[in-house]
Amino acid sequence: MKRRINISRIAIFLVYNLILGCILAPFIVFWGPFQDLKAMAVGTIATSRHPQVVEAFLSPDEIKEIMNWSQNQGISSGGQIYTGSRFTDAEGITIEEVEGKGFRGIVMLIEDPKRVKLAVTKEIGIAGQRVSDLVAETGAIAGINAGGFYDPNGKGNGAFPDGITVQNGRIVHNNVGNQKTHIVGLNKEGKLIAEDMTAEQVLEKQIMEAVTFYPVLIRDGKPLIKGDGGWGIGPRTGIGQKADGTIIMVVIDGRQPTWSIGAKLSDLMDVFMKYHAIIAVNLDGGSSTTMVFRDKIINKVCGFFGERYIPTAFVVMPKE
Repeated sequence: MKRRINISRIAIFLVYNLILGCILAPFIVFWGPFQDLKAMAVGTIATSRHPQVVEAFLSPDEIKEIMNWSQNQGISSGGQIYTGSRFTDAEGITIEEVEGKGFRGIVMLIEDPKRVKLAVTKEIGIAGQRVSDLVAETGAIAGINAGGFYDPNGKGNGAFPDGITVQNGRIVHNNVGNQKTHIVGLNKEGKLIAEDMTAEQVLEKQIMEAVTFYPVLIRDGKPLIKGDGGWGIGPRTGIGQKADGTIIMVVIDGRQPTWSIGAKLSDLMDVFMKYHAIIAVNLDGGSSTTMVFRDKIINKVCGFFGERYIPTAFVVMPKE
């Protein structure tokens, strides 16, 4: 009888401390003295699907200050990136596994940049589509998720691409009017462009396929991300280009502790540096991060229900 009482007391003690720890953890992380931990947590949550979690503890100004602190620690590059198995398809697409500290990902290289197009959901304003659906419907060989989106009705279904969306030289969606916004895309010559532009400038510069997202990771072959980038750790997607025109598509898995925790923006930049990108840009990440090749998802999507519904994807068309 005495032994049962002791075990019961120990169990109650452990449960009590577990509950207390869960209650106190956010206060320790967000209000505690550990600046690196705070910056990592704030960046990770504030750029996820649930920014309201950090907004419950910190004001917008405090969040901005913490993220800026993380971004102002000097240029961060040179992280060890290791490559794994490599495969080259008959269509001129090379796929290679990459690995860094705490993360795993996949790199896709496309020799001809003009084969990269933008696929857009057929129901803009109503519903998004999965990357696999966008790849299949366009007759593409491969694809990755592309631009960001906003959610005015709280449905989270990827119906509204954010910023300016360009497909085949035509602006198909614009929710910023003629204000400047971050443009990531390809011009008529197949050159990857990452600039702030108005809708008018997009047309003047003959941008053929483009979305809105940021930040730029590499420009003119030089790394740009300071500190860890201020966005915390998570799944990442990015697009870049080599000097010879080769397009580099990267996805890094995350939020899966036994497989890949995720990457900082500086980690994503390091992957592009490893592949000698002269320009590289971060795309929408998190549960949107998906890479499809020949009708199969070849990365490990972190969403509980599988692929997320999104408005846009950069796809690779077959050789003519």
